[in-house]
Amino acid sequence: MSDFLASCGEVLQKYGMSYLRGAGTTLLIALVGTFFGCLIGFGVGVLQTTPIDKKRDAAPKRFLLHLLRGVLRCYVEVFRGTPMIVQAVFIYYGAMQLLNLKMGMWTAAFFIVSINTGAYMAETVRGGIISVDPGQTEGAKSIGMTHLQTMLYVVLPQALRSIIPQIGNNFIINIKDTSVLSVIAITDLFFVHKSVVGALYRYFESACIVMVIYLTMTMAASWLLRRWEKHLDGPENYDLATTDTLAYTSGTYNFPAKTANSQNLDMKEGL
Repeated sequence: MSDFLASCGEVLQKYGMSYLRGAGTTLLIALVGTFFGCLIGFGVGVLQTTPIDKKRDAAPKRFLLHLLRGVLRCYVEVFRGTPMIVQAVFIYYGAMQLLNLKMGMWTAAFFIVSINTGAYMAETVRGGIISVDPGQTEGAKSIGMTHLQTMLYVVLPQALRSIIPQIGNNFIINIKDTSVLSVIAITDLFFVHKSVVGALYRYFESACIVMVIYLTMTMAASWLLRRWEKHLDGPENYDLATTDTLAYTSGTYNFPAKTANSQNLDMKEGL
């Protein structure tokens, strides 16, 4: 055991900064990809749940909505049904071969993680919107809100709380899944691991170091996300907050105790 730890120490002494730079690259891609993936997911989820009214909407509008839903559904199924490593190869090399479009490695990495995350988030957002009580939408429409206003001010704020755990889950998954981007030469943490193994031939030691770094990042992300959820839940006990003085003081006023003189006056008035 001591020999193994000493060997790990030698690897860290030589390539410790490389591991840290690789971890930073992994976190950056995961953060950017999750952020833009959430934006894509919210857009697709809202469009998928947009109601189609046969009486109010004209035929061209209904046709466009059905066509858009079909395209978005294909997007979600394709990117949820194929591995990210295949998507990375297809997009990075396929864009160059089929479209003569040469993407930079960083641009390709951000794009691949974003659209992959967006496909999963689209279904999460759709489920969150559906889970909101339909009476909320009906109440918003009854006071004159448009569909967009209803989504922005009524439905999405309620749906957001229920889908926050899935946002965190996707972020943690992206931290691990960025390792597949080494196929397009992204120097993330796993790419550094392969480079160290090729230089020192110490596969197990390097793998243990990388595993500890990945576990540290995912546990820290989980802790921060739980703190965020707790903050959104608010305190367990709430105080009454109102600007109506009568409403605030109702039930809190105590009548002063009657003195002997006041009791005598009451008796005289009764006579």
